[in-house]
Amino acid sequence: MSQSAEARAIRPTAILKPGKPPRRYTLEEYLRREARAKERHEYYNGIISKIAMATGPHNIAVANVTAALVQSFTAHNKPYLVFGSQQLVYLPELNFSLYPDVLVVAESPLYWDENEVLLINPLLVVEVLSKSTRTYDRVEKFSEYKTLQSFQEYLLIDPYHCRLESRFREEPDLWRESIVTDLDKHITLKSVGCELHLTDVYRHIKFK
Repeated sequence: MSQSAEARAIRPTAILKPGKPPRRYTLEEYLRREARAKERHEYYNGIISKIAMATGPHNIAVANVTAALVQSFTAHNKPYLVFGSQQLVYLPELNFSLYPDVLVVAESPLYWDENEVLLINPLLVVEVLSKSTRTYDRVEKFSEYKTLQSFQEYLLIDPYHCRLESRFREEPDLWRESIVTDLDKHITLKSVGCELHLTDVYRHIKFK
């Protein structure tokens, strides 16, 4: 695969019409447009990229992991907040604004803006993989999230196969990877001190 073809396969912003340079927007312009938009868009240092439509298994996995995390934190009286897929995360070093599928904040959320739209202190970020962006989510998006000092763990969920992958920051530049593929097992989320059972994540999902 050529370098340009590989880029198109990874970064969503690469799916642009050839020839004419894309228009660049300020962050403020993006937020005003996004507030009125019927569909969600992410922001990459001036370039606005539409988010692809999610499939049923993707949405079920998002709902399941959100419910499981909330239930675990409530049962153990842990001071973590869970946000759904409508919450924007802002990466100041890159001037990116992204919509994770699920994210967790320790105690109190911090925002870049006065309107409390752009969250900047996620502890745990969860991405449910899609067929069109799975390479980007696993590689480049992970590198982008790492620019946030608060970011401690990355959980990737495959909605079509039984596979959970966690990457935990043990030291500033050392990440430990854990992969679980057995439906009867669980994965330990070290950043929030809880176990996530795969039967809960994949409830109501039928593998082909």
